[in-house]
Amino acid sequence: MELFGYSLETIYLTMLIVGGSLTFLYILFGDLVEGIFESFSEGPINPTVILAFITIFSAMAYLMEKLTSVHSLIVFLVSIVIALILVTLLNVFILIPLSKAEATLAYSDEDLKGRIGKVIISIPVDGFGEVIIQGNGGNIAKSAVSFEQEAIPYDTEVLVIDVKNGVLHVLPHEKLE
Repeated sequence: MELFGYSLETIYLTMLIVGGSLTFLYILFGDLVEGIFESFSEGPINPTVILAFITIFSAMAYLMEKLTSVHSLIVFLVSIVIALILVTLLNVFILIPLSKAEATLAYSDEDLKGRIGKVIISIPVDGFGEVIIQGNGGNIAKSAVSFEQEAIPYDTEVLVIDVKNGVLHVLPHEKLE
């Protein structure tokens, strides 16, 4: 069967190549595109789902046209149904959970108050030292001063009392025994 003077196999193969190429480019530059068109990516139309549908539909239709002798209308309908099922599964089980997952290691200065750290550069009476705080997402090393203007030696455990201008104000931590 032909459409616009081209065989359906040629049309489906062209759609597959274009859909696959656009999908690959979207994987590489998707964050840039979403940054430029912020409102587009948050709407009900997700470019990932559209590109996946085009690619799966055209691949199924091309293979069925090439390998079977089924009527072209049935090939078209079966390909749409299979693409809809696979894209729905992709969306429900992969894309939606990924979009809801929190993948940030960011923290605020308020999050550091009350945490216990270890001095890695001694804190002098009127100067700055450095403290490392271990967390689930990694270690945080910050400049620190003594809250009570006393020297705190290296390898002492300290309690973060306050954070001002990115500098921790700490006291030596006394372990309860």
